[in-house]
Amino acid sequence: MSNLCRSVRSISLFALVGLLVFSFGCKTPDEYKSEADEDVYKILNNKWQERFGYKANYRISDGEPNQIDVVSRIPESGVLSQASAVEMATNFNRSYQTQKESLYLSALDLTLTRYQYATQWFGTVDAFYENTPADESTTIESSGGVRRDFLLGDGILIGTSLTADWFRYLTGDPQTSLGSVLSASLAAPLIGNGAGRIARENLTQAERNVLYNIRSFNRFRKDFVVSVISEYYRVLLQKNRVEIQQASYQRLVDSTNQLRMEVEVGQRPAYDLAEAEQRLLSAEQNVVSAVQNYEQALDNFKITLALPTDVDVELDPDELTALQDIGVSEPEYSAEEAIKTAQELRLDLSNVRDRLDDSERKLILAADGLVTQVDLVASADVDSTPDTEITRLRFHDGAYSAGITANLPLDRRAERNDYREALINVQRQQRDYDEEVDRVKLQVRDAYRELVQTAESYRIQKMGLELAEKRVQVEKLSLQYGRGTVRLLLDSEDALVQAQDDVLNALVDHMIAKLSFFRDVGILRVKPDGMWEQDR
Repeated sequence: MSNLCRSVRSISLFALVGLLVFSFGCKTPDEYKSEADEDVYKILNNKWQERFGYKANYRISDGEPNQIDVVSRIPESGVLSQASAVEMATNFNRSYQTQKESLYLSALDLTLTRYQYATQWFGTVDAFYENTPADESTTIESSGGVRRDFLLGDGILIGTSLTADWFRYLTGDPQTSLGSVLSASLAAPLIGNGAGRIARENLTQAERNVLYNIRSFNRFRKDFVVSVISEYYRVLLQKNRVEIQQASYQRLVDSTNQLRMEVEVGQRPAYDLAEAEQRLLSAEQNVVSAVQNYEQALDNFKITLALPTDVDVELDPDELTALQDIGVSEPEYSAEEAIKTAQELRLDLSNVRDRLDDSERKLILAADGLVTQVDLVASADVDSTPDTEITRLRFHDGAYSAGITANLPLDRRAERNDYREALINVQRQQRDYDEEVDRVKLQVRDAYRELVQTAESYRIQKMGLELAEKRVQVEKLSLQYGRGTVRLLLDSEDALVQAQDDVLNALVDHMIAKLSFFRDVGILRVKPDGMWEQDR
């Protein structure tokens, strides 16, 4: 009977252990995910500065890629405006999603680094059942509590923990088996880089890395929006090129038919008709090639928007018309003013500048590691009173210690190498920074020159288009009155097609140059809807 009682008690105890373990670990994966999201976005929101740009389009999606109904964003008309295309790209583009995830993961890593110095709850339960011919026993051991490390000042490290042995009373005497222990330790660097100075540096670097990633993400957003808008206009250019080639082909058809009638009545030699028909075939091939190039460009742009390539969609031709109405504009300030603004606002340059500060900070820490290391250390361990008075700690009976530890510089081979490496890293970072400054200056100068050049090119191409249109009219009249040739008329038609294409290319080149100039100066801001505005 006694064996049966012990077995029942053992089963009950194991059941209780299982219930406790389950109750303390009953969070769902979604709850853990929500906690992670809350911590990550709190970090990003706190570190996001106004000068980085609008705080938008940076949260990752919870849906699987195949669950995202991108097609539903297409208007019923099937025509995508520039704004809707950019918004779709910033929401669904695969590379953009990867950048958002990289930003999220960098902040997620920081949550773990910070957690080392946050309040941490812990608990362990160990249960064993043993049955031998001589005896049957059940052993359950458990402890739980809370601990926290504090990192203060210049590397002062304080560790605290409160541990309670709360479960053994289930198998023993409750009056003697429940108790707690409060422990604390302190380490403060007096000389050198000991105690918590290295930990402080690691935490500082982790915090700064997230800031760098936020800047890099915002720089990427600017590049991305410029590339999407550029691609949008390039697709419209391809479509417009189709219309130009089709119009030219139709004019050649009309001219060839007129020549055919004149040859039949003997007003023109047959070789004029043969030359016109040959040019007509070339024009027809140009139409076919233009259509193929347009469809290819549109399919590539669909991939940019994360759309299936077989979906039926078009871009709004009115965007090109609106661009023609805007025309071109000159820079509002000089190249030197633009360079000065870029050195102040460019986020990628700020990252390189701050990484130089990081290397100099690490050099100081490495130099401190070469000298004698002296730390002030102290510790305390205090038990609770017996008879289950878990909250009454006996400070008068605690164990306390304090002292100084010193590590003499007798062997500093590793520290020597760390210091030499830190020196080299400072030199590297200085070179990187100097090169980045020169690169930014060059980018701004090139962007400025490109903006001026494309504006001038557009004016020239417009004059060329006017001349080409007049030339076609002159050659038609000359041929009509017998003073011109078919070849001159056909050549003027080719020149008109080229001029029509060139003037729109120059206009789009100028628009892209303007966006690139604003981006390279650092004054391009990406709005929450994905479009852009000039910061100043």
